[in-house]
Amino acid sequence: MTTDVERDRRLIQSVLAISDDCIKVLDLDGKLTFMSEGGMRVMEVPDFGPIAGRAWTDFWEGKDRAEAIAAVAAARAGGTGQFEGFARTMAGTPKWWNVRITPVPGPDGKPERLLAISRDITAQKSVEEALVATEERYRTLFDSIDEGFCIIEFFDGPHGALSDYVHIEANPAYAVHAGIPDVVGKKLRDMVRDEADGWVELYGGVLRTGQPIRFERELVATGRYLELSAFRIEPASAKQVAVLFQDITGRKKAEAALQESESRFRTLSQSMPNHVWTATPDGMLDWFNEQVYSYSGTGAGSLDDERWASIVHPDDLASAAAAWENARRDGIGYETEFRLRRHDGAFRWHIARAVPILDENGAVVRWIGTNTDIDDQKTAEAALSDLATTLEDRVDLRTAELARAQDALRHSQKMEAIGNLTGGVAHDFNNLLQVISGNLQLLSRDITGNERAEKRAANAMAGVARGSKLAAQLLAFGRRQALEPKVVSVGRLIRGMDDLLRRTLGEAVEVETMIAGGLWNTLVDPTNVENALLNLAINSRDAMDGQGRLTIEAGNAFLDDAYARAHSDVSAGQYVMVAVTDTGSGMSPEVMERVFEPFFSTKPEGKGTGLGLSMVYGFVKQSGGHVKIYSEAGHGTTIRLYLPRSTQVEDMPVESETGPVSGGSETILVVEDDEAVRDTVIALLGELGYRVLKAHDAQSALAVIESGIPIDLLFTDVVMPGVLKSPELARKAKERLPELGVLFTSGYTENSIVHGGRLDEGVNLLSKPYTREALARKIRQVLSHGGRKPSGDTPEPAVSPALLAASEPARKLTVLVCEDDAIIRMDTADLVRELGYVAIEADSGREAIDIASREEIDILLTDVGLPDISGIELSRSLRELKPAIAIVFATGRDQVEGLDAEPRTELLKKPYSLDLLGRVLGRVTG
Repeated sequence: MTTDVERDRRLIQSVLAISDDCIKVLDLDGKLTFMSEGGMRVMEVPDFGPIAGRAWTDFWEGKDRAEAIAAVAAARAGGTGQFEGFARTMAGTPKWWNVRITPVPGPDGKPERLLAISRDITAQKSVEEALVATEERYRTLFDSIDEGFCIIEFFDGPHGALSDYVHIEANPAYAVHAGIPDVVGKKLRDMVRDEADGWVELYGGVLRTGQPIRFERELVATGRYLELSAFRIEPASAKQVAVLFQDITGRKKAEAALQESESRFRTLSQSMPNHVWTATPDGMLDWFNEQVYSYSGTGAGSLDDERWASIVHPDDLASAAAAWENARRDGIGYETEFRLRRHDGAFRWHIARAVPILDENGAVVRWIGTNTDIDDQKTAEAALSDLATTLEDRVDLRTAELARAQDALRHSQKMEAIGNLTGGVAHDFNNLLQVISGNLQLLSRDITGNERAEKRAANAMAGVARGSKLAAQLLAFGRRQALEPKVVSVGRLIRGMDDLLRRTLGEAVEVETMIAGGLWNTLVDPTNVENALLNLAINSRDAMDGQGRLTIEAGNAFLDDAYARAHSDVSAGQYVMVAVTDTGSGMSPEVMERVFEPFFSTKPEGKGTGLGLSMVYGFVKQSGGHVKIYSEAGHGTTIRLYLPRSTQVEDMPVESETGPVSGGSETILVVEDDEAVRDTVIALLGELGYRVLKAHDAQSALAVIESGIPIDLLFTDVVMPGVLKSPELARKAKERLPELGVLFTSGYTENSIVHGGRLDEGVNLLSKPYTREALARKIRQVLSHGGRKPSGDTPEPAVSPALLAASEPARKLTVLVCEDDAIIRMDTADLVRELGYVAIEADSGREAIDIASREEIDILLTDVGLPDISGIELSRSLRELKPAIAIVFATGRDQVEGLDAEPRTELLKKPYSLDLLGRVLGRVTG
């Protein structure tokens, strides 16, 4: 028979089997002696055997293990050990446990072993952590919202009335909008006694009815406007109301400003000659200015809503209404044409335009429209429509004109590319010629008396002269020669050449000159004009086989816009025209296309270099002029030179200096990076009796000047290596030695002392290669004028005006043209110079920054797209370098980012005219 004890034991085992609590029996040392089936299941223990006898505290880590050891010690002492901790199951599953350890007494009443019960509370812990996270998110949201927020709780007064309330919650934005800090815990009457009853009644209604409210109110205490929303917090027994509000003082002021703006708009609209009207967002017209009523003969208010249709021509009403409906529906601009009835019954065409006025959310709040009378324009359009039958002919004509313009552009680009090449070649060629020439002249001293050697040296010098002429012609074609333009009467110049031409051409050529009365002056280099006429005359003689008629004409000419459009390389304006006409063999179209190219010639080998016409072309283009050739095989040739008109008085010619070559005893500092050229010029100057100092670059030369050695003349090449350039060296030298003479030399003039192909005013230049005589005379000329170029009684500066601009009362403004396309850059620079500015060219942003760091720049004219940095980055860099610089973006874009926000900044949309360029440059410089 089963005893009660056995029954109880079985019952306990059944309970232990189904319980999810982990029930364990420990000995007094804390080692495992038993674990319930439920415990083994929840602890994921497959077999109790391997863990029997293990210390239970080994299952815990860190602070939780310390808690477990303390709990075991408390139970062993007869007490109860209890804690919550984190431990993993045998399979590694992390779980939270609630642990309770109690002693199991033996027969003597003392603890015999320990009973440990662990309950899995992981799910409970997850809920608690979620509640904490939710509370933190709520608090973060509560503290971070921009709107003011508070919760108020009411106090009961007598007879159940609400007497006051206290703020129990408030976010930081509350103090910002309400202007009351530290509001939590404060009663309303402690803060706004005079207004308390009104607020209690207002929010009390929300508490009683449960209906939310939304309203605007001005705070008398702070003078600010608030927009408030209030709602009851359930349950109603809590007697709490939540209030959300924000400061709308700015909006209120904006509304007031809008009302004032509306008033100004109506005043302005009434003064305009156009019809002006407005409409509501749904498209209903609600206001017209007096011009509408005066035109239509109607009274105020008679055209409101849809009644405006009463004055629209019936045939135009449907299309006008449909366009208006589309604009209103889509919120886009409205534009249409219709006829409106005048007060006398006549209908006139008008163009109606309207734009939507949007709020900050993009919603239409009003329409503003105008009607403009275009009846005369429509009449003109009707007349033009009669010409529609000739449209195909006009298209063909325009296509042909475009093809001619494209051919001219390709030809211009080809000539420009060849010019760049020839100019670069001439640079190095002149340096080589200078070395040869100088040494030949020195050698001629050593071979005096040796007739055979002297003859060979003379032949070599003749070759140098021919090479120098060749280089000069190359530079002329490449538009790289240093011109010294003067105001010239071409008629006087041609008459002065009469004897020379007749001797050169021979008696078999009949020369006739025709000079028009009232001939204008022109600003050109007279020597180059003479050379050009002489070259053309010799070419004509050869084309006529030495006999025929040569006619030279000079007259005034005006090239109009139509001519300029047909010839991309010329600007419309007034010119002095010089024409050279012969009765020779003429030229075929194929020859005419290439006639200006260097080294191209139809003459037999040995009968010319092919550079004569190239030189003429380059000189005229460099002078801002235009060349036009007319010829037909077998019928002669006419070449017309168009030189820009000058309104100034003619500069009378001055006799050039002649006489014996002389030297001197002054001290000359020679600055030349080419060692051979430097040695040659030092030897030549030494022979002339001068004391010579030398330097291989500008920085070394400045060190010599600053050493205190007396120096009378600085003789420097223009193109120098290193950071310090020759013009800057000249400026610094003149600062230290004011009486110092400065003479530049160069074999290539596209540099800092030549701008627009013209030598800067007041600059002395000796072009390479030069003879001993030319060197001697030029040095005496500079020294005799104290380092200044002679000009009447008024001494001029010896360096570029751009370098001395700070000391002059007025100067030309300098424009830095930055464009990577060479053709566009040079054409733009020519236009800038045509407008009277100084132009400096740069083909990249980095080069432009380098130039601006050492030159005085007033205006940056730049493309947006550059090969290294953008034009926008370039403009910002130059603004940091020169805050006062004006910026013009010459681009095909319709807009440039940030342009509107920048002062003295303009957008010049390509393509543009000379007139528009002038206006834009004028605006940015004030």
